[in-house]
Amino acid sequence: MSLAEPDAALVDKLVIANRILYDRGVVDGFGHISVRHDKSDAHFLLSCNRAPGLVKRADILAYDLDGNLAVESNLRSYLERFLHCEIYRSRPDVMSIVHSHSVSVIPFGVTGQRLRPIFHMSGFLGSGSSLFEIRESSGNTDLLIRNSGLGRELAKSLGQHSCVLMRGHGSTVVAPSIERAVFRAVYAEENAKLQITAMGLGPVEYLTPEEADLAMNTNEGQVMRPWELWAGAVGAVD
Repeated sequence: MSLAEPDAALVDKLVIANRILYDRGVVDGFGHISVRHDKSDAHFLLSCNRAPGLVKRADILAYDLDGNLAVESNLRSYLERFLHCEIYRSRPDVMSIVHSHSVSVIPFGVTGQRLRPIFHMSGFLGSGSSLFEIRESSGNTDLLIRNSGLGRELAKSLGQHSCVLMRGHGSTVVAPSIERAVFRAVYAEENAKLQITAMGLGPVEYLTPEEADLAMNTNEGQVMRPWELWAGAVGAVD
């Protein structure tokens, strides 16, 4: 049975998400965002191997959870698509995933520090981020999630968290919608900047898990407010 075409509005939203993440400085020439296919829980949409700020409708491809193309294409695939495959497989609640190398997050992964919610905009961090150490399963590598085995290990490290740090590589953020995934990726980077600054001043009073949950529900309940602002800054989809 052939896979039904995804909703055109969902494809457009994924294009816009790529451009927002670039415009907000979360990704540069590297990094990617995916969304679960609206017609099949066992498939997801992801751009071809292209810089996020340049993604267009024609670049969006559909994959199954083994990382195979649902429809043949001569466009090159992202090497790290297995990161998306295995998280979608292990987390039915996840509808969108952002992988980035945002610079303020990197120091946390290499020092074993967790990102913890320092202000109300980062309530999605809850009790903190998790950490993936690729050496534990694979020794010395190029740090990329280039196969299903590494994808499974990353998904295991993510667990039920919203964010997993990847030592020497970056981070991966998950959410129940594209808009919330973009929101979380943007504010994970903002939280990292603030947390680094605060840690240099003295002991930090982080949000409690209860405060974080309440803040997340309030802020992400109106996620269309920043989405509309950010989307308006990146222009029309083509």
